[in-house]
Amino acid sequence: MGSSQFFLLQSPHPMNHIWSPWRMKYIEKSEKEEGCVFCNAQATEDSAANLIAFRGERAFVILNRYPYTSGHLMVIPFEHVSTLEDLDPAARSEIMELTSQCMTVLRKTYNPQAFNMGANIGEAAGAGVPGHFHIHIVPRWDGDTNFMSALGETRVLPELLEDTYKRVREGFSAK
Repeated sequence: MGSSQFFLLQSPHPMNHIWSPWRMKYIEKSEKEEGCVFCNAQATEDSAANLIAFRGERAFVILNRYPYTSGHLMVIPFEHVSTLEDLDPAARSEIMELTSQCMTVLRKTYNPQAFNMGANIGEAAGAGVPGHFHIHIVPRWDGDTNFMSALGETRVLPELLEDTYKRVREGFSAK
């Protein structure tokens, strides 16, 4: 079974089970990464390992390691600040420009019908990395929210993260 496969097990009970055993490595990850995941990523060479698709002067574009959909990107300032207002005007401007460029690349690469874009600032707002400001750009398609997400609290992604990285990085190179 390939790393991106899952299978449906018919159960004698009224509920079916979806098995995606390749996800266990993420669930069992008991050690938290030391320091900030975004600062650690930007300190390494760009590759499918750190998922950085593009670097600007003050900010960078990275794929979300746990995406809502294929093509889920984040724009992150190099500076480790927790809120938008702590950034200087040039960094805020570049972040918005990169956010726009992300939408352009995703339109060409995935042909989405819409986008969700936003920032969760602070732990109470749902920020997964509350100490380092970032904006999410999530491509969306009609019907991409189905029973799997709505009822099963499960997402089915049609593409390996490494393949998404390659496509997005090529999209930034082509602009």
